[in-house]
Formats: sequence, C-alpha cells, structure tokens
Amino acid sequence: MMRLFIAAGAALIIGACATGGGSDAPGSSVAGFDGARLDAVLAAQPDEDKARYQYRHPKETLEFFGVAPGMTVVDTLPGNVWYSGILASYLGAQGEVIGADYAYDMWPLFTDFADEKFLTKRKTWVQDWLDGAAEWAPADGAKISAVTYAGAPDEMKGTADIVLMVRAFHHFNRFEDKGGYRTSALKFAMDVLKPGGVVGVVQHRAPETNSDKWSNGDAGYVKQSEVIAAFTAAGFEFLGSSEINANPNDQPSESDFVWRLPPTLATSRDDPEMKARMEAIGESDRMTLKFKKPS
Repeated sequence: MMRLFIAAGAALIIGACATGGGSDAPGSSVAGFDGARLDAVLAAQPDEDKARYQYRHPKETLEFFGVAPGMTVVDTLPGNVWYSGILASYLGAQGEVIGADYAYDMWPLFTDFADEKFLTKRKTWVQDWLDGAAEWAPADGAKISAVTYAGAPDEMKGTADIVLMVRAFHHFNRFEDKGGYRTSALKFAMDVLKPGGVVGVVQHRAPETNSDKWSNGDAGYVKQSEVIAAFTAAGFEFLGSSEINANPNDQPSESDFVWRLPPTLATSRDDPEMKARMEAIGESDRMTLKFKKPS
C-alpha cells in the first residue's frame, strides 16, 4: 500500500511539483492585496485549473497570507500555474517569484519513482525550471528565480516577503528522521525571509485523534498541532489559521492516504463506483496557517 500511494502522488509532488515589498509589512496587513488584479489573473488560467478553485481557493489563500504586488515570494515545489504561474502575473514587474525545489539529496528517498533517470534529471532542476518559465512567464511579469532547499545562497538571504509551503510540508516531516529535512526546511525559510516575513502553509490535515505514527506525512496527512509545534520550535511566531481550505467531507481513517482523492484518484481509476465516491468527497481537508519570522 505504501508503494502505491507514493507512486501515485509522484506527479503531484514534482509538478505540483532583494525586491521591494508591498506598502505594508508582509502578513501584518492585506492593505496591499489587489483583489481585482488577482481576479483577472485567475480568470485567465486554464479551465482545468479553474475547476480546482472550489477546493484550493487561491484568491482567499493569497489574501490571507498577505501576498501583494511587488513582493518577493518563494514558492515551494512550483508549477506553471500553482502557484508560480499565478504569482508571475499577479506580483508584476516589481515582484519576484523564487521557485524552490526539495534538496537534491531528499529525492532518492522517494524510492517508488525516483529512479536513476529521474535523479539525473533532477540535478539540473534549477536551470530547467528557469528555461521552462521563460516559455510561460509573462513578459511584463515578475522576475523568475530558482533555488533548492539545500540552502539559500547568501545573496538571497533576508530578501523574501513570503514563503509558500503549499501541500509540501508532509514530505519534509516524513523524512525528518532520515536527514533532518523538516529542520533544514524551516531554517531555509528563516534564512530567506526578511525580518517580519511570513510563511504561508497549506497542508493536508490529519484528524487529531489519529495516531502520530500514521500522521507523520507518509499518508500525506499531518496534524495541525504538529505543524504549529514544528514552526514555533524553529523560532517562528504563529499568526493564525483559516478554514478557507477546509473540507469536512474528508475524514481519513488510518487505512487511507490522501492520494485516494482527486485529482490523483489512485485507488479508483478502474472502479467507477469508488471513483464517484472519492469525487463526491473532493480534494483533501487542508489547514491554512500563517507564521512570521520575528522582526
């Protein structure tokens, strides 16, 4: 079962896979948030992505995190829509999107799909991401940069207004005991942020009543209490939470994993009845949390 859900989630994992800030300190106010501008950007996205807005609430999520035009935003596991493609247009020419991949030495731990060919390709991810972005990024949009969680280069430290960790924390968490990847990820975020900068987390949420072992991230889910504890232990201030990405229909048992649900539907591709049940649940129940680097 473990092998099935890791392999099924691979496509989502890999694609889900100093610039002046706005007029206010990041995350302290949403006065710089431009709803009309973001509406126009979201309306221009492909229909298949717009169909997911009902679960991912991109406008409300970016507003909660305080993302404003002109900011520098780090996007963990960036995609050409989620969220880097959206941000490239929304942040504008004065902004910057920094795509951030997992550290290269973390990828071999994904043993069900990270074969030699995959790992060889991953070595050139930074340049590949920049080359790919040149094809979809708007000419008048934000600057596009790239980095990995192996560590922020000195010139990038203290430059970001916001770090987004959207559906990415569970892998940092599940591999903590194999290389300290959660610890190093939170240090990376602390290093790259400006004083007062924000980390915005959207993460598949485990029921607090489920066991800690099941909720370590292997099944895609982590307890909200564990995420908050990890960030505060790393020196971040917890600013608050939102239920904008909650889905009460998703009530996973300890025999479930997140990739049973849309869009992966790993367990029901050849079972129309089960597929219909999973689609009726929708995408996962997700916590939405905001943390701040102390000023």
